[in-house]
Amino acid sequence: MSLRTNPSFRGPLFMLLATGAYVVNDTMMKLATESLPPYQVLMLRGVAGLIWGLPLLFILGYGRHLRQMFDTRVLARNLCETAAVCCFVVALAKMPIADVTALGQVTPLVVLIGAALILREPIARISIVLIACGFVGALMVAQPTGDGISIYAILALANAVLAAVRDLVGRRVPSTIPGMIVAISAILVVFVGAGVGHVLLEEWRPLTGGAVILLLGAGLFLIFGHFFIFMAYRVGTTSTVAPFFYSFTVWAVISGVVVFGHLPNLLALLGILLVVASGLTIVFLDGRRRRLVPVT
Repeated sequence: MSLRTNPSFRGPLFMLLATGAYVVNDTMMKLATESLPPYQVLMLRGVAGLIWGLPLLFILGYGRHLRQMFDTRVLARNLCETAAVCCFVVALAKMPIADVTALGQVTPLVVLIGAALILREPIARISIVLIACGFVGALMVAQPTGDGISIYAILALANAVLAAVRDLVGRRVPSTIPGMIVAISAILVVFVGAGVGHVLLEEWRPLTGGAVILLLGAGLFLIFGHFFIFMAYRVGTTSTVAPFFYSFTVWAVISGVVVFGHLPNLLALLGILLVVASGLTIVFLDGRRRRLVPVT
């Protein structure tokens, strides 16, 4: 059975690609915030994202869909994205990336609760248990410091909740609107929001060559993150896709080793195994359930 015809695997695959792209983007942004204020970084990353994304959009033949960037459902999704990322970038600038990542793992649980209450999607009890196991595994990997709840931790939690709302609203975007259109619209809306925040709260700082390179790279990976996370929830069920949001923790460990020289300890390795095992088990159970449902 190919990935093209099996949504049980397409959704998780897209989520894995999305989280990997986002972690690369987050790593570059955190490095950039060492010399620049957070909303300036966010605004300039938006410029970089548009520099990369607009030509790609036309190359892929989506130029005729530009008007759909301003569809009310697309804008609603991307306003939630803007609120989430504005909280996130401030927390990322002031907190260790592992702590921010750990707090962000609340998102799939909120998505599942919202899907059950608002979208009326059935969620098996075993799926809830397995997602909780993935959450525990994510905490084992990220290992928050436990220094208490700061305003930045609250912002990181707000980012998680707003990201969940974004994904639920994104389920209402019509399938006729291409994922790349939604991604470019998100970059544009976040750019405007970050620009307002920068003007109101920050002072402009001059750019260095290193910062420009980081922001250009962050903009490129941001496009892929937006595109794949949108497509993940479009082609897969919430209960199948949501657990693979925890792959953020795996990518974060890789980033820590490669960029910051932090090797995972035994607890982190056990957490990675728990994350992977819970996600694969849900995919297996979902695939079996689909096979057992009679075709009518």
